[in-house]
Amino acid sequence: MKYRRAGRTGLTMSEIGMGCEGLVGKSAEETRAFVDKMEEWGVNCLDLYTPDPEVRSNLGAALKGRREKFILQAHLCSVWKDGQYKRTREISEVKEGFADQLRRLETDRVEIGMIHYVDSLKDWEEIQKGDVMGYALELKAEGKIGCIGMSSHNPEAALAAVNSGLVDILMFSVNPCYDLLPANEDVEALWDGKNYEKPLVNMDPQRQALYETCQRLGVGITVMKAFGGGDLLNGELSPAGKALTLYQCIHYALTRPAVASVMSGARTISELEASAAYEEAEESQKDYAAALAGFPRISWKGHCMYCGHCAPCPKGIDVALVTKFLNLAAAQGEIPETVREHYAVLEHKAGECVGCGSCEKRCPFQVPVMENMKRAAGMFGK
Repeated sequence: MKYRRAGRTGLTMSEIGMGCEGLVGKSAEETRAFVDKMEEWGVNCLDLYTPDPEVRSNLGAALKGRREKFILQAHLCSVWKDGQYKRTREISEVKEGFADQLRRLETDRVEIGMIHYVDSLKDWEEIQKGDVMGYALELKAEGKIGCIGMSSHNPEAALAAVNSGLVDILMFSVNPCYDLLPANEDVEALWDGKNYEKPLVNMDPQRQALYETCQRLGVGITVMKAFGGGDLLNGELSPAGKALTLYQCIHYALTRPAVASVMSGARTISELEASAAYEEAEESQKDYAAALAGFPRISWKGHCMYCGHCAPCPKGIDVALVTKFLNLAAAQGEIPETVREHYAVLEHKAGECVGCGSCEKRCPFQVPVMENMKRAAGMFGK
């Protein structure tokens, strides 16, 4: 298993994490078996959006004696009411739900306190100024949560939260179909086939700005819906009209700026094992470029997907990484110090480009690579 630093949090997360869907309806013994396999494979991050008390109790028992080996992404505002899930902003319910969560998990703290499901700008503004954020900050000050997170499907609300400086971790829906759609407060729009009927070209600029802003500000991203609820793995259900593989979906998410971990929605141990096996897969199995370039209803023409097909450069330039730094700086309108520092330590700079064009011939997305190298050399200096 490979690990990544999650932005400014200091947390080191496994590239493959686990969503809690696989634990719903499982017995204590089955839950322990899941945790045993997570430990064996080095999967150290677990998302806990479900408020199902049985899941939390079973997990608490399974973690006993090895709690320190796992990062728990526990959700505030996701509570159990009248025998079912409820999203709430009522502070008394939020407090009661979190206290119950700690009791059932048999712990006095969690690494991430995730403000649950913020999909509108209005909701974020009310949270930011209200009791929920006040409570989250209180929990952080008391050490009951290590950092504050927020889950969202809407880049507009997410970007506002990230720019506020209050959110350390963003849980966001990342995949090559959802990334094409503009901001929408209705999460159903992400998988509504009608939104994919007309040709879609290139990533939505607000989504790209979100990822690049997270990278710049040190906000780690944990990914949900990397497989689009499984739709992207099925050619008949995929909004793109063509299936991707499990490894291609994971690799796409992990090559976005700021992404630390992909939460695999595994419902069986074998499904979790399949996601964890990504780390041992051949690069050719992970490569999503040809698949994305061949989607019948979607085009990324001219947009760098950081797929690496431009390599090798005869001068040794890491073209994809230079382009990522260029995009980060362009999105900000200036060069952030962290980007400047990372660029400065590159062994080969954009100014070394000799304009041979071999990178452009290999690019599946017809990116003007040589022009980008000139821009980067002008921006960062030769």
